[in-house]
Amino acid sequence: MIRPCDQFGPWVAGLDHAEQRARLRAMRALARVHCGPRGADLCRLLAKAETDPAALEPALAALDRLPSNDRRHVLASYSARARAA
Repeated sequence: MIRPCDQFGPWVAGLDHAEQRARLRAMRALARVHCGPRGADLCRLLAKAETDPAALEPALAALDRLPSNDRRHVLASYSARARAA
């Protein structure tokens, strides 16, 4: 179960499936750009979560395992993208 404090972006409870897929793809693109090979596990799990909801929690854990600088860059870019939408 994803804690309420971790329910953001593609991890928001009750999202429409199409919106969740869009958010997963946006997060994956940002992770690929900012982290390169360091974000491979996160990118793999985000892609898997598009069709397998059980991959959402492992994807969140992979985001948390990123080096702090990478994580900050991904989250800041995602936040800026979300505000612009």
